[in-house]
Amino acid sequence: MKQMLLEIRTYRLKPGTLDAFHQAMHERAVPMLRDKGMDVVAYGRSDHEEETYHLVRAYADRAALEAEQAAFYGSAEWREGPRGALVDRIETYLNTLLWASPEAVDSMRMLNGPDSR
Repeated sequence: MKQMLLEIRTYRLKPGTLDAFHQAMHERAVPMLRDKGMDVVAYGRSDHEEETYHLVRAYADRAALEAEQAAFYGSAEWREGPRGALVDRIETYLNTLLWASPEAVDSMRMLNGPDSR
């Protein structure tokens, strides 16, 4: 069975910055990721803790994840675009990699609702 590598980033944000972080993610960062061909599966406020946020992306394999991220986060477009609006609001973040079936990824997309599209 084919598996996909999920990158699940969970951001703990500075107090009072959740709404501004979400707006910057929704209006600037996620569209830029998708324009670069990255598969954003889900993103939004985390339910388990206040001032936390998640971003989930799917990749074919570890090499694809590393190549795409190196190109994206090293780009002037990212540094001069949404980076400051996001990074200045982050206290810490946790990055988790998880293998999942394509069906599980599709289910996550549907559960996340229209806000992730």
